[in-house]
Amino acid sequence: MFYWLLRHWVVGPFMNRVFRPWVVGLDNIPEHGGAIIAGNHLSVIDSFLMPLTIDRRVYYLAKSDYFTGKGLKGRLVRWFFLGVGQLPMDRSGGAASSQSLSAALDKLAEGQLIGIYPEGTRSPDGKLYRGRTGVARMVLDARVPVVPCVMVDTEKIMPIGRRIPRVGRIGIRFGEPLDFSRYYNLEGDRFVLRSITDEIMVAINRLSDQEYVDVYASSVKSRVEAERRALAAGRDGR
Repeated sequence: MFYWLLRHWVVGPFMNRVFRPWVVGLDNIPEHGGAIIAGNHLSVIDSFLMPLTIDRRVYYLAKSDYFTGKGLKGRLVRWFFLGVGQLPMDRSGGAASSQSLSAALDKLAEGQLIGIYPEGTRSPDGKLYRGRTGVARMVLDARVPVVPCVMVDTEKIMPIGRRIPRVGRIGIRFGEPLDFSRYYNLEGDRFVLRSITDEIMVAINRLSDQEYVDVYASSVKSRVEAERRALAAGRDGR
């Protein structure tokens, strides 16, 4: 109930008026049953804008930090993220991460839509980076189709580091669903996992105007951060 109030009476009207999204390929979203919507990730607002264009509810895996804040602000943030369909994702690895993924698999088993970013993090520079195989594991465990999705110009509206989005128009493209049933029962084959992931990234890349780089976005971010720290240390040493 709370989700529909937010969508139809609060967040939805505001987002549509401010960002005036244009949408292509909406008929590629299944009307019923579970499916994964795998997209590029340019801005923190991607997870809020894309679901507004679909009649069905979309659940996203969001980093667990959004759900563990202290005080009134922390409670409000947690309340909002849960209200708009975000599921906490523990990125520490091991059992904690597996439990987070189980929540998403439960939603897929219920016939819901799950949104995921195969790159694992926002693009640091607008390019499309190598996908992580967690999406392939989810595909094989849930046995659902994958709908590739591309957000357009959201990084211009709210780039990394900006707290308040600019007014401007964004776009969303949905591609034809991808069927990976030929790989069922091959969950333990790492080459299969990489093949599925790469096929998803190729489909995303074909929908977008982004340059593809076959490295992980997190590696690029780590390198940039290391260079920034080295530069800052050099300045401090002078």
